[in-house]
Amino acid sequence: MNLDPTNLDRLRQRIQALRAKTVANGCTEGEALAAAAKVAELLDRYDLSLADVDVRQSSCEQLAYEVQRNKRILLDECVGAIAEFCGCRVWREKDRAGVRWVFFGLRADIEAACCLTEVIDSAVRTELGRYKTTPAYQAFRHQERHLANGSFTLGMIASIADKLLAMKASREQAARGTGRAVVVLKKSIVDAEIEKLGFALRTVPQARRLVSPLAYEAGEEAGGTLAIDMGHRGS
Repeated sequence: MNLDPTNLDRLRQRIQALRAKTVANGCTEGEALAAAAKVAELLDRYDLSLADVDVRQSSCEQLAYEVQRNKRILLDECVGAIAEFCGCRVWREKDRAGVRWVFFGLRADIEAACCLTEVIDSAVRTELGRYKTTPAYQAFRHQERHLANGSFTLGMIASIADKLLAMKASREQAARGTGRAVVVLKKSIVDAEIEKLGFALRTVPQARRLVSPLAYEAGEEAGGTLAIDMGHRGS
């Protein structure tokens, strides 16, 4: 059964009132058990969890992923997909120390986004180091290796971004099949909070980059093998 955000909020309030009916709050044991049974019935009827109905109470926060200038991996092609996958928003800040990606959304989601960014950052560094030991990389002339490094990295993060967006789309399709409204609700909360900040976020087109097809394809292959398991993030 479909629920719009207003009706979901009303349902949340009703369930909270029922959850307050405990023996500790002065109810009889029978009244408390009846209230608990009614909560279970409502959750089952609307295919929701307690986490779903508690979303409306949550507030948005910011959490930054810092990248030192001398340790920067080009995550630009992937960080938007990370935010989308985790159900939050992201923007880029830059100063003399380096680059900072700021994730904005519900606490659990932005923590997941920062965790996933760190996992991907580390994986790209590891795989790039492994690629540098291969005969394919050694075949590049010394003056070509900087291009090979960038091409491999770009191919890997582009592959990971595609995988994240595909996983997100699959999860949203499954959610639509069950009629769950929490994804829409969370997005409306984050968008409303962004609007309060007065931000006008926009997507900046990435500059065209010269790449080595061989190194890029090697990166794509490495990205395709990265296992991503963040549970039900963004759902």
